[in-house]
Amino acid sequence: MGITGSSEEIYDVVGIGFGPSNLALAIALEEHGASDPQNPVTSHFFERQPEFGWHRNMLLPSTTMQISFLKDLATYRDPMSRFSFISYLHASNRLVQFVNNQDFFPTRQEFHQYLEWAAAGVSDRVSYGTEVTSIRPVTENGAATFDLLEIEVRGSDGTSRMVTTRNVVISTGLVPRLPEGVASDERVWHSSEFLSKFNSRNPEDLKNVMVVGAGQSAAEITRFLYDTLPHAQVSAVIPSYGYSIADDTPFANQIFDPDAVDDYYFGTQQSRDAFWRYHRNTNYGVVDSDVIRALHQRSYDEQVRGSQRLHFRNLSRVDEVKQAGSRTRVVLRSLLDDKTEELSVDALVFATGYDSPDPARLLGDFDQHFRRDAAGKHRVERDYRLISASELSCGVYLQGGTEHSHGLTSALLSNIAIRGGEIADSIMIRRTERELDRASSVGVAP
Repeated sequence: MGITGSSEEIYDVVGIGFGPSNLALAIALEEHGASDPQNPVTSHFFERQPEFGWHRNMLLPSTTMQISFLKDLATYRDPMSRFSFISYLHASNRLVQFVNNQDFFPTRQEFHQYLEWAAAGVSDRVSYGTEVTSIRPVTENGAATFDLLEIEVRGSDGTSRMVTTRNVVISTGLVPRLPEGVASDERVWHSSEFLSKFNSRNPEDLKNVMVVGAGQSAAEITRFLYDTLPHAQVSAVIPSYGYSIADDTPFANQIFDPDAVDDYYFGTQQSRDAFWRYHRNTNYGVVDSDVIRALHQRSYDEQVRGSQRLHFRNLSRVDEVKQAGSRTRVVLRSLLDDKTEELSVDALVFATGYDSPDPARLLGDFDQHFRRDAAGKHRVERDYRLISASELSCGVYLQGGTEHSHGLTSALLSNIAIRGGEIADSIMIRRTERELDRASSVGVAP
């Protein structure tokens, strides 16, 4: 594998990953440039996927967003932005029809189309099919300068090149979580790969399927399998006593407001604990009421007909997954009486959530220059910049993985417009301060 030299241009910002969060940042930087065309922020983003995509494997028919369309990439930051969902509807000639729907929640498919439309508007700043493999400070005469960062980027052809930047924004998304000892294969899937795995199988071969999990994705997949496979037995393995409803009432939803980030960040440990204790049911391990009611209605209809193929295995967990020829054997343990039951399935879907990646994977030895808290988490400034243990003038920002410092919205869409704007503002302010310092050091007006 060959490595080419650094590009001549020094970017103000390099973004790692190009999902909705860094897309919102790219838009904020674009609109900063529109207000200062003589001195725009230079940026580029690198994305592993060959094209823009956001949870493509969960674009199930008729599934809707869990947030209002107004919580798009730009509206909360700038209601006049040309990248708003309203602008997309107008460009698609569907604005009037959408209004006539009288619904705040577009389908997931339509929102994904909106994201693709917005991504196309900044495509000149994105390299798809590329992966950032390391971040390190630029060195001069063997010593780190700490005002510039060197980014190693590997292309789809396996060759690598170096890119130089003053700031990097890490937004690599979440890592699918499977139970310990379980690996994904032809018959064992994580929800993040659901549609691609499902479409690769002959539906007639899926006669006994199982979904593990108690959250929105688990319930949606259970409903999809039941409706799509009318010949199949469908089991839902739920660690609780049935699904719990997501609290989306107005006062609870205030936890996703931009101001709530300040309350969490500057709050006491006691107040932070209260956020999670009282409001975890707004997003984690809960299901929208319409999906719960739809599943219950199907179960009730089966009781009326006197036939059952939808099975809710409440208060149960997966103890073991074993391969047996062309089938998979699953050992379930009841939390009621500790008894076990072994079942054979053609497909086993784990909708068991995600973990936040540790940026240390990309930072390598450079990570030692950043402070961590008592729990081993990175310390992060209010503007999402990692707090340095050294005198760094370059910036490393996080989009995601900051739940411990910034609260519940850190991995959600609710606050991406404001967060992207805050990071863009931080980079702009620090650039202006750097230019003023440089001008004063040589006695020249900026």
